[in-house]
Amino acid sequence: MRIARALKALRARVNLTQSEVAKRAGVSVGTVNRYETWQDRAKLRVPTVRALADSCDATPEERDILAELVRNLDEGWWMAHPAVPEILDPLMSFEDVATYEHVFANTLVPGLLQTPRYALALHEAQDIRTEADVIANKVDARIKRQAILERSPALHLWVVLDDAVLRRNVGGAEVMVEQIAHLHTMAQRPNVDIQMLLFTTGAHAAGSGGHFLVLGRDSEDDPLNSMNVVYLELHKRGLYLDSPTEVQSYKLMFDYLRSQAADTSASLELLATAREEFTR
Repeated sequence: MRIARALKALRARVNLTQSEVAKRAGVSVGTVNRYETWQDRAKLRVPTVRALADSCDATPEERDILAELVRNLDEGWWMAHPAVPEILDPLMSFEDVATYEHVFANTLVPGLLQTPRYALALHEAQDIRTEADVIANKVDARIKRQAILERSPALHLWVVLDDAVLRRNVGGAEVMVEQIAHLHTMAQRPNVDIQMLLFTTGAHAAGSGGHFLVLGRDSEDDPLNSMNVVYLELHKRGLYLDSPTEVQSYKLMFDYLRSQAADTSASLELLATAREEFTR
């Protein structure tokens, strides 16, 4: 999506049609459309994206940024992992370059903060009649994804957890104690913030909506190096939004959720209390 939006922006800047870009770049109109609409992203190629950028009079720096984005897509560990569905390829790519990720979780612990046993219990419940080795691969992919929290510079993860997340007993009391302890530990890291949205808050900014992520990287000096996208988690698939209006709407929603949730210090105490409740 980031490559597609950049190519469309370059073409709009020089006021060219897709047909004119295709002729200049020596490719088909279908290829131009495919690159501008994020179709079949596994077939994106560096020479083609360079040609498209050049046809729109991109600067050398802009062309190199686009080429690097394509290389990063090809090199991501998730490309070869058998348990990562194609719908998650963009999410992994966005996380790889994002500087921050804001998450509202209303039913389950977000994947970046799940323990292996919690993730296993989720997949065993969701993937009915699925072989054990397939489930094990899915758990492995979930845990590998968490490596972005260890990189340098670190991704800043900010999570608002609905109270229901800690009330849903996933995998039994022992698994929940371990999971909540992990949340408590992660919340004390400098690049992770966790806030609890209590039942007593009542109605809140997310309304009846579900789990969503806002990922971003802001670069005022270089718009092509910026990235803002929303990922909506749906049953068996996901939805990506990147129009400025939609992204801004979700950013505003998350800001209100943060203001309605308990602050980070109080949330640490709430996590500790929730863990103790599972030991009784």
